[in-house]
Amino acid sequence: MKQVAWLFKWLLKAAIFFTLFAFALNNQHDATVRFFFGQQWTAPLVLVVLSAFALGLLIGILGMVPRWWQHRRDAAIAREAATAAATLVASDKPPTAPPHGL
Repeated sequence: MKQVAWLFKWLLKAAIFFTLFAFALNNQHDATVRFFFGQQWTAPLVLVVLSAFALGLLIGILGMVPRWWQHRRDAAIAREAATAAATLVASDKPPTAPPHGL
């Protein structure tokens, strides 16, 4: 059963790859992206789409970074608090006497 799932996963990956590859081959004509102040960029359409996708990923990652730092800071504070609480609980116990005869 695991081998069937593994084979299906690889077939799905291959289908997605060949679909995207066919998309790239079918969209090789030039596209012009016009910016402000008369600037423009002419490149194959597939590169324009790939660049827009990469730019979107970059903006999304940069938008996540502050929250990620805050989460790491909160986790470190919680870890320190848990360690301090465990130390406090361990220090409240009376010391155990050594066993008799030693």
